[in-house]
Amino acid sequence: MHSRRGRELDVKVAVLGAGAIGAYVGASLSRAGADVHLVARGPQLAALRANGVQVLSPRGDFSAHPHATDDPGEIGPVDHIFLGFKANAYAAAGAMIKPLLHDDTTIIAAQNGIPWWYFHKLPGPFEGHRIESVDPGGAVTAALDLDRAVGCVVYAATEIEAPGVVRHLEGTRFSIGEPDGSISARCTEFADAMVAGGLKCPVERDLRCDIWIKLMGNIAFNPLSALTRATMAGICRHKGTRALVATMMEETLAVAHGVGCHPEISVEKRLAGAERTGEHKTSTLQDLERGRPMELDVLLTAVVELAELTGVEVPTLRAITAVADLLNQQVATAS
Repeated sequence: MHSRRGRELDVKVAVLGAGAIGAYVGASLSRAGADVHLVARGPQLAALRANGVQVLSPRGDFSAHPHATDDPGEIGPVDHIFLGFKANAYAAAGAMIKPLLHDDTTIIAAQNGIPWWYFHKLPGPFEGHRIESVDPGGAVTAALDLDRAVGCVVYAATEIEAPGVVRHLEGTRFSIGEPDGSISARCTEFADAMVAGGLKCPVERDLRCDIWIKLMGNIAFNPLSALTRATMAGICRHKGTRALVATMMEETLAVAHGVGCHPEISVEKRLAGAERTGEHKTSTLQDLERGRPMELDVLLTAVVELAELTGVEVPTLRAITAVADLLNQQVATAS
């Protein structure tokens, strides 16, 4: 399957971190006719330059050949920057971002966990509050301007099968939203391009509810999978860890309520959804197996910090944070 519409979309997108999710999004936008530029390194970059992105999907395989580089300076200003790398790399991204900016460039952060912009333009007692664990010393805000930020919650599952080859496992939804809850022209433009590429991209008025619903799973399964080496289904099958997940989800919901967000989902429903994922290794377990630092600050540490801010008791989250952080330190020391 090739481009559906030819070059009809007057939108220019840079994908920083063209890994499993980034390359999948870039390929989808490119086949719809968007002007797409992938930023990658190493064997992935070499494969993207030689063969483009090859997507293997139960919805139909396809390929796309967007421009690929390791130098954002080659690309110039773009309309949208899609961040495909982990949130723990955001603070160091300033030099990569700068040459891509014009006055209205948006930064669409496809991250798990609590984003650095969470309290930006959120009316209430915490408006403008900076979360230290996700924006230490304001380093992320310095690299990624809050007024350019658009949130993105990823419901697609992909993996790199080989350099330049992305296996799409399930899901095509990428929910996006403005920090102020508006349905903006810039969000609508990006969403239209994503839909033209065969993806779902609803623009949500309250993306924070989506963030918490996804985080309920990530906050429990990601660190527990790393600590136990178990898949999501394996954690659900074991009576003790299933109960532990439920407790962590309940504490997470309590923190969400503390900051004024009330996701309409039960713990049991969220557990059932995770169990249906099957023998899936979380991204945190995959990072651990590859000797990479685990993305814990935005998943666990941030929620514990918000619990302190709001006076919510989260003893289980604190305990898991402590042991997962020790494991992360050992990984960092060994690498």
